[in-house]
Amino acid sequence: MPAIVGAVKVINVSTSGIFHIGDVYTMAPKSRAKTFAGGASFNTGNDIRVQVADSHTYVYDKDTFDQNVAGT
Repeated sequence: MPAIVGAVKVINVSTSGIFHIGDVYTMAPKSRAKTFAGGASFNTGNDIRVQVADSHTYVYDKDTFDQNVAGT
């Protein structure tokens, strides 16, 4: 059923977000990311104690494209 929409003010749409007004059959947002992190990274929880004396993150990535996002 068609919708009647008044004024719309869009402040921000993130890179992996979708802004849509009206009827839709399907929506498929696409995004990609690559993350490198050193020792003791991404810890979650209460009262975490981590001791890392020397942390290095060595990255050798011979691939040109890791996650190809194509199409609609």
